[in-house]
Amino acid sequence: MQRLLPRLRRQYGLDMIIANGENAAGGFGITPDIVGELLDTGIDVLTSGNHIWAQREIIPYLDSEMPILRPLNYPPGVPGRGYLITRRTMVVNLMGRTFMADLDCPFQAMDKLLASLENKPPVIIVDFHAEATS
Repeated sequence: MQRLLPRLRRQYGLDMIIANGENAAGGFGITPDIVGELLDTGIDVLTSGNHIWAQREIIPYLDSEMPILRPLNYPPGVPGRGYLITRRTMVVNLMGRTFMADLDCPFQAMDKLLASLENKPPVIIVDFHAEATS
């Protein structure tokens, strides 16, 4: 992947590469070392979902400058952030509730975020982690 992503970035003129990394640690969670490896390949932002908490050593890094997101609609006070603005692009991570944890409504969380921003970036990308599409 370290050779492939830079080549794809050049070939297709990619401005940003976003990946969901929540199952990168053997299929369940992610570790700081794996985050570093993924970022070194050229990934710009990592999103997640409910498995972000599976590898506890990642938790302190969720409040760091590391570009890794946990779902925005977790309750206040949970470590990490649910969105990141970089390169005039906002990346938002949301999680559905059907067959998942009983979280805040993802649509209301997104509405609240958008209402709180004075200057919205021209591009907004949402990673919606869910078990059901309806």
